[in-house]
Amino acid sequence: MNPSGIEPLDLKVLVRPDTAEEKTKGGIIIPDNTRDRNKFAVIKATLVQSGSNAFKEWGLGNAPAPGARILMAQYAGARVKGQDNEEYVLMNDEDVIALIKEEK
Repeated sequence: MNPSGIEPLDLKVLVRPDTAEEKTKGGIIIPDNTRDRNKFAVIKATLVQSGSNAFKEWGLGNAPAPGARILMAQYAGARVKGQDNEEYVLMNDEDVIALIKEEK
């Protein structure tokens, strides 16, 4: 079981969205209202867990494993708070729009 205490069923997947940055690379502090808006516009995430039938229609042979980096539809799913007080998104597998193979 994952630390969130949330187990997705059927075609649902649970992802942990990336957090919004508080500073730019140049050191400029991002205002709270902009950070809050960016928090819900984040589209990169980490796959936490998949339901038993998730990703079967992708034709990949096997589903992406927990820990896989993904791009998700911008306003997909429902935001939920796990038992570990982290924010997660519970959404349909079809809202995963791409797998990120390698990040630098």
